[in-house]
Formats: sequence, structure tokens, C-alpha cells
Amino acid sequence: MSVKNVLKNIKTTALASAIALTGVAMMSTAGADELDKIKEKGVLRIAMSGAYPPFNFVNDQNEVVGFDPAIGSEIAKRMGLEVEIITTAWDGIIAGLLANKYDAVVGSMSITEERQKVIDFVGPYYTTRRAMFTKPDSGIDSLEKAADKRMGVTLGETHEDWARAKDYSIRTYKGLPELLLELKNGRVDVIVNDGIAAILAIKENGYDFVQVTLPEAESQPISAGIAIRKGNPELAAAMQAALDALMEDGTYLKIAEEWIGADIR
Repeated sequence: MSVKNVLKNIKTTALASAIALTGVAMMSTAGADELDKIKEKGVLRIAMSGAYPPFNFVNDQNEVVGFDPAIGSEIAKRMGLEVEIITTAWDGIIAGLLANKYDAVVGSMSITEERQKVIDFVGPYYTTRRAMFTKPDSGIDSLEKAADKRMGVTLGETHEDWARAKDYSIRTYKGLPELLLELKNGRVDVIVNDGIAAILAIKENGYDFVQVTLPEAESQPISAGIAIRKGNPELAAAMQAALDALMEDGTYLKIAEEWIGADIR
């Protein structure tokens, strides 16, 4: 069996396991939306990787900060709840949600058809695009020239699926900071990531990287949503109402300008 088929089988098995977990979760909450349980506890548990600056990252005081925790905390506040922020590896974050380790993922998760088979989304709450970066002297100025190069992606992100489907030679990492360091140190030739986060992190760290122009078909808008378990329409509605309200009253723009420097809706 080829490596590609092995990887395909692994992903298929992982999806099947996630669907099975979804069934268990839905049976356990049938007829009882989780919103009441969350209100009874008084805490909304939200998860993110903590390795995706400026959207979510750990600062020098060991606090998880950024655009995502600010949005998640504001949603919880408007629902009359405290917030608990949990960091976890991105490649297992959906499994953790289905295993009830937290109530929602507010971590810049792209809304995809595959993910919607096992989880529901609130939002979207911002939009970005796929982007590719390299060193100025790499000679890589198009997608075609990246075909036989070492490509860095974050494990579990949609960009990994995209790169594998195109048979690129990929190396996977835990998050954006590691991706940028690997490119800087020459262990990969290009990296692929959401454009907004990468551009801001490159500027913040003073890296001398350039963006490779991608064809329009490969850089379509990507919508980020808040993931919750299926079978919770009341929770979804309450979170959506809070999100809509903060978007309408200027709070969203204030948060976006603080962490991103622009309105990214």
C-alpha cells in the first residue's frame, strides 16, 4: 500500500472515530441541551492551541491571550458566565471537544464540510485566506515552483489536507511560531498558513520572508467559526446571539483593532 493510501486510511479511520464519538455525545444529551448544564456550572470552557499568535498565544505572564480568547471571554460574559481557557494540541482538539473536555473551540477553526459532519459551528467570526511564504532568495515565486520543495504546515489544519491532496513533500508542526522558525532555519523551503496570522507574526518577529502569489482557486476566503458539539441548538443560539451583539455594538471592532489592527469580519 502506498504512503498516500496509508495516510488516507488513517484520516478515514479518524473521521469514523469522531463520528462514533458524536453519536455517543448526542445520545447522552438527547433532549437535554447543554446550555442548562453550562449555566448551572457558571463557566464556559473554551479550547484553543495557544500557539497561534496573535489570535491565541501564551504571553510572558503565562496567560493565554489574543483575539480568540478575547472574543470567547466576551461571549461568555454576555451569557452571564465565567470563562475557562484550555490549551490543547490542535490535531486532537475536535476529539477533545467530543469527549466533553471543554464546551467549545474558540481557536480560529476553519469551517469545512468534513468538520461539519461531526461538529456544529457558531459564526463565522472572521475571514482569512490561505497564504504561502518563503525566503527572498529561495527562487520560489509560484505554486508550481513549490511542488518539489519541503513544505511546512501545522498538524491537523486544513492546509495540511490541502498539501497532502496535492502530494507535496510536507513536514508538520505544532503551530505557527514553530513553522516560522523552521523556515528561518532552512529546515523547510516554504510554509503554508492562514494569511492574516502569518503576515502579522512575520512583521512582529522581523522575519525577512516574502509571500508567494497563489492562484485565486487556491486562496479562496476561509471562514473561522466556533465549534460546539452537535445536538445543542439552544447553546448555539445563545452563543450566536452574544456574538452578533458584540459585532454590532463596536466591541468586536475594538478587539480586532487591539489584536489584529483591522476589522477582519
